[in-house]
Amino acid sequence: MPASAQRKKTLKKPHPAKGAPRPAGRAGEPASTPSNWPPRAVEPSQPTRRLLRGYAFDPQLSTELESVAINEIVYEVPWEPKLEPGPRGDYLDVIDYDPASGGFYQPVDLNDRALLAQSGLAPSEANPQSHQQMVYAVAMRTIEHFERALGRRVLWSPHVKGADEADYVGQLRVYPHALRQQNAFYDPQRKALLFGYFPAADTDPGRVYPGGTVFTCLSQDIVAHETTHAILDGVHPSLLYPSNPDTLAFHEAFADLVALFQHFSLPGVLRHQIARARGDLRTRNLLAELAVQFGQATGRYGALRSAIGRVDPKTRAWTRLEPDPAALMRTQEPHERGAILVAAVFDAFLRIYERRTVDLLRIATGGSGVLPAGALHPDLVERLADEAAKAAGHLLTICVRALDYCPPVDLTFGDYLRALITADIQVVPQDRLGYRVAIVEAFRARGIYPKGLRSLAVDNLAWDRPSAAVRALLRERPLVLRPYANEYAYLDNRDAADPRRDIFEHLSKWRGELHAAVQRLLLSLDEQQRNVLAENMGLDLRPGHAAFEVRSLQFTRKASPAGPGVPQGLVSIVQERAAAGGASGAGSFMFRGGCTIVVDLRSGDIDYVIRKNARSDTRLEAERAFRVQSRAGLAGMYFGALDETDPSRQLAQLHGFNPETDHG
Repeated sequence: MPASAQRKKTLKKPHPAKGAPRPAGRAGEPASTPSNWPPRAVEPSQPTRRLLRGYAFDPQLSTELESVAINEIVYEVPWEPKLEPGPRGDYLDVIDYDPASGGFYQPVDLNDRALLAQSGLAPSEANPQSHQQMVYAVAMRTIEHFERALGRRVLWSPHVKGADEADYVGQLRVYPHALRQQNAFYDPQRKALLFGYFPAADTDPGRVYPGGTVFTCLSQDIVAHETTHAILDGVHPSLLYPSNPDTLAFHEAFADLVALFQHFSLPGVLRHQIARARGDLRTRNLLAELAVQFGQATGRYGALRSAIGRVDPKTRAWTRLEPDPAALMRTQEPHERGAILVAAVFDAFLRIYERRTVDLLRIATGGSGVLPAGALHPDLVERLADEAAKAAGHLLTICVRALDYCPPVDLTFGDYLRALITADIQVVPQDRLGYRVAIVEAFRARGIYPKGLRSLAVDNLAWDRPSAAVRALLRERPLVLRPYANEYAYLDNRDAADPRRDIFEHLSKWRGELHAAVQRLLLSLDEQQRNVLAENMGLDLRPGHAAFEVRSLQFTRKASPAGPGVPQGLVSIVQERAAAGGASGAGSFMFRGGCTIVVDLRSGDIDYVIRKNARSDTRLEAERAFRVQSRAGLAGMYFGALDETDPSRQLAQLHGFNPETDHG
């Protein structure tokens, strides 16, 4: 009998009943016993990643021949086993309610077998469920980048009910079709992302279809930007209370940087743009631009913002931005001021990328450094893209980690520069490729530097270590954090019903205990010792001024090239008091000071005390002057009297949203 016929005959035989002995195989082999036949099925392991299709940039690029091949991609996001239709998971709750039409769109079920088999829905402007999938994919990807860099779970800013009481917020609400207007924003009161949609201009809308609907929820850049605002509010809530021109500008700049650097984690997009730019990322390219469709649909003739250039509205010609060290002094509007910080960080990335690829170009050009005309060799494109991805990933990680080394209030761009340098020194002591020098050089070229230092040398920019007097006063005191850290390590486990809630509740309890411990410490000191500690912690501990708040407590272990990293405790102590506006006419306001304390949990040593002095008359007068200026200038047009009781106005009005006339 032919072999094929024998196989068919064998396959037609019925499967043996459970427990039936298996016939003997080759000569001399015993028949299988009933206990091990048929073989036990191996249960598949739980998936770790979910694949979801979406746009790399926005829908407009899928209508252009040059970019259509790279614009539809597959996002990889963490697998959430309890994901419900919406999608609604551990971090996000997508609620697709359209206030303008007064109805809900059917929620997408990403666990549907058909969607699991084909990496979710195809990207589509016409399908609201595709919009829900897009916002979920990009937001989850952004959250994952933060958690990897910070070495801990992302927690949303809680609903504050009183001085010592706050409610846990498990899911950030996401509304893909919340507004019929040219806007998207994060609302810190509702703990929600609200995305708008609007018709493109009928006259001269660039390459966008005239009058066609533009959905902000389908822009990777806009979704990543708004998600970053929400994450940043959870890490540094004081940034929503502007105390200097840099505060809100930093919020905008940081959100732009995250969106920009996430472009470099898309391999196909990166290779395409490297090849098109022939390796020179200082020329115009999609990697350095944000929200192309939104910008063109609103009459900008190009992207909403760019890190390296701009389009002249009169000539429509693109020109490269040159560093201007005086621009910061004359720029107050938050987006424009933030763009200076974005340009500085992106310029640092370009310097690092060029340093990492100089040897490749030497090899490819025979030492001349001048590439021949024509397309680059695919192998060279691959290597250049690999180096660009590494440099962008490293710099994004440094930018995120620097948040842990910022003062808890009154952040300036100069403070952030010091935080960047300190964060990188902590993880990579030997800066072989000159990342830190590149950052300092790019910041200096744009007039960004901290005040009061002797020089801009890298080692001088890192935050100072505590003085010997402070170390003596606090010797072994920080070891009170070690039992908390040990328990914290076991809270985040896959078997817990809601590990992020457990973490939030334990941290809240421990903050109260830590506050009591600090009070006991202060009572145990004499007046001279208390003054030394107050000066170094930025607190006002004089009688009648001693109230303070342990605003934040976190534990982290940041991985480094050398290993898993050092376990650290991060404590933020904030003090606030009402300050009179004085003769300047600024009106009364809350003046804040305090410190961020970084503790090495192995030894109990305090690595850094990063402070903003609550007793500083210089800071107080500077904030008064800022508030007067904000009333008279553009900031006053945005924020009026800077109403601190309603922080939702800061980002909503900054993005052009009027809460009194629009839905959401």
